Amino acid sequence: MGCCQSSENNPEKHPNNTNSNLPLHHQQTPSTDGGGIVGGGGGVGGAGGVPAFAEFSFADLKSATNSFSSEFIVSESGEKAPNFVYKGRLKNQQWIAVKKFTKLAWPDPKQFAEEAWGVGKLRHQRLANLIGYCCDGDERLLVAEFMPNDTLAKHLFHWENQTIEWAMRLRVALNVAEALDYCSSEGRPLYHDLNAYRVLFDENGDPRLSCFGLMKNSRDGKSYSTNLAYTPPEYLRNGKVTPESVIYSFGTILLDLLSGKHIPPSHALDMIRGKNNILLMDSHLEGKFSAEDSNAVVNLASQCLQYEPRERPNTKDLVSTLSPLNTNPEVASHVMLGISQQEEAPPTPQRPLSPMGEACSRMDLTAIHQILVMTHYRDDEGTNELSFQEWTQQMRDMLDARKRGDYAFKDKDFKVAIDCYSQFIDVGTMVSPTVYSRRSLCYLMNDQADAALRDAMQAQCVHPDWPTAFYMQSVALAKLDMQKDALDMLNEAAGLEEKRQKGGRS
Repeated sequence: MGCCQSSENNPEKHPNNTNSNLPLHHQQTPSTDGGGIVGGGGGVGGAGGVPAFAEFSFADLKSATNSFSSEFIVSESGEKAPNFVYKGRLKNQQWIAVKKFTKLAWPDPKQFAEEAWGVGKLRHQRLANLIGYCCDGDERLLVAEFMPNDTLAKHLFHWENQTIEWAMRLRVALNVAEALDYCSSEGRPLYHDLNAYRVLFDENGDPRLSCFGLMKNSRDGKSYSTNLAYTPPEYLRNGKVTPESVIYSFGTILLDLLSGKHIPPSHALDMIRGKNNILLMDSHLEGKFSAEDSNAVVNLASQCLQYEPRERPNTKDLVSTLSPLNTNPEVASHVMLGISQQEEAPPTPQRPLSPMGEACSRMDLTAIHQILVMTHYRDDEGTNELSFQEWTQQMRDMLDARKRGDYAFKDKDFKVAIDCYSQFIDVGTMVSPTVYSRRSLCYLMNDQADAALRDAMQAQCVHPDWPTAFYMQSVALAKLDMQKDALDMLNEAAGLEEKRQKGGRS
């Protein structure tokens, strides 16, 4: 949802345009590293690698997130330094995650840009990589690869179908350890507020560490928003994050993986000291784990949670301890998680698209609404032939219902519009493809993609060669994650539109 023509395609654009004087080495290209290569997917819809780091305009990101709609919020946190994370979709179909800060958190645009470029240099398959930022006026935003399969917290604490099996928990621990070790080796050892919500699952179900934690929540370094019981003791003493603080937080993640619950480290350490390791284990595992492996993880967690920072292991110790425990790398992560592998986002449509086609391609519901309002009922001409006898009071009531629906639709009161348009449709005296398309959009605005698809199909039945009916089906299918069908419908609509234009010219 949005085209980053001037900024997204210019990876060398740099904080200099915020009056900073940063060195010119901030030019990003995907690279490899001894610890691992660039992530292969680039998020859903990625192009075989992570995009180069770039500056985005606020207009681009506003379009991508449907004007930062509340429906696009995927997380929100932080009372002292509030921030929101939205999902969004660029014009090239790539999904992105956008973290929005307040200006109060980062009043100096140069400082924000410098921090973002520092994090943007990192590229690793264990990270949900940062691909850009926006420092436009009072706006402060970060842009990262979007991970579509939720957080570790969701899979551990709020699961519906199945809990995470033991082998997958070990894979999560190793992947996070490898991400931290890579960051440390690249001179970015500080990770702020590491917890189960920072561990994300990509389109293949592989666990990745969010890059957002590599950047402070604010210039003042408000680094921990979790309960104090889970905060490193030295941070409580001096308010500073150290590499050892990150290890402590990694220990709390190990406790989460072991127990399937978010339990205070002090309580867990009491259990470990009392040699009650078995009581620490998640009962939902039903004993399906290696006692030897679990003891190794318990011991590592205990070391990470030592009160004295110098007694904790480093990131290389984490990797060396966890690597031997991961014995079945051939099993795909999505199989272990019990999820279906996400389809790739559709490629660029085969034909040039009209404004309606562009809006539907990027699922920009606001733009679709504006186009339908402007089009009014122009495409309904010829779909109804009524006799004089049909102009009854019932007919006038029906048209009045449509008129009230039109007012509500224009005012974006979509629930009222659905009710009014339904009254019009239920009478059945007059059929209107425009009403069906408008009600279809109303359903989309209310997250009812199935109903939206039915209305779009009904509009096609009334007006078989009407591009708008196909365009609306495309959006509804995309909302239902039927990406290939959505692309087919989008191309069908573009073809009909092209045919209509040629007919008009001839």
